[in-house]
Amino acid sequence: MSEYAFGIIGGSGLYGFEGFETDETIELDTPFGKPSSPIVVGSVHGKKLAFLARHGIGHIYSPTEVNYRANIWAFKQLGIDKIVSVSAVGSLREDYAPGDIIIPDQIFDFTKDRERSFFGNGMVVHISSADPFCPVLSRQLYKAVQSEGATVHSGGTLVTIEGPRFSTRGESNTFRQLGFSLVGMTACPEAFLAREAEIHYATMAHVTDYDSWHETEEAVTVDMVVNTLKNNTQTAQHSLVTLADIIFAEEDHDDDCACEEALKYAFITNPDFMDPGMKQKLSLLVGKYLG
Repeated sequence: MSEYAFGIIGGSGLYGFEGFETDETIELDTPFGKPSSPIVVGSVHGKKLAFLARHGIGHIYSPTEVNYRANIWAFKQLGIDKIVSVSAVGSLREDYAPGDIIIPDQIFDFTKDRERSFFGNGMVVHISSADPFCPVLSRQLYKAVQSEGATVHSGGTLVTIEGPRFSTRGESNTFRQLGFSLVGMTACPEAFLAREAEIHYATMAHVTDYDSWHETEEAVTVDMVVNTLKNNTQTAQHSLVTLADIIFAEEDHDDDCACEEALKYAFITNPDFMDPGMKQKLSLLVGKYLG
């Protein structure tokens, strides 16, 4: 088991984490470049956590510009086996209201300009992503948020758009017709990269607006997003502290989760034909299977 309870990727509105005592700030480099920000390591209730600002210090990276591969790799390099993403989303459902927190269970990838995998170039894998969020960590996260008295919902499909612009009304209404619950800009490829790295991954999605479909509500603006997130920051931080306690209390439970063996049956390239350079580059991920 990792020495860390989990890692946190903070999105819009969560650029730091005041709920723990900072022990150190770690500057890392990866085979895919530098992460979005230094990783801040600290502890709560004697449990070690790590925090990374997805959009960089001062929010300098757009959703497309975020180096998702470096971010996930950096957590893997530190030995972190669980990641909680905190993100802002728009609601595509009347019952998922601004201020609510959602723990989604599905993703629809509508992005087009992002690096989606660690693999390729002589080493091909087909990772299973039928259930892209870890069911165990998602359940624990829901329980933690619920304990804070917040309005929290479990389940729903999060469609990830390229951004950085918000959706048109036509797009927003089409997403609703397709049965999506939420719209955001950062879940993909983050969740899929976490799966390739065999890291448990769950999202705490903060509803900031009704996107642009709602006829009696204003269309989404940056001010709307920021103000809602400010109101939810304390809830998010307290929930993460509670989550650390829940994970510790349940660490011996035999839950049904295959995240830690996601690569086991994903390799399709014959090992004899794998590019040696790629095997070396990705040894952190593939070493236990390919030696």
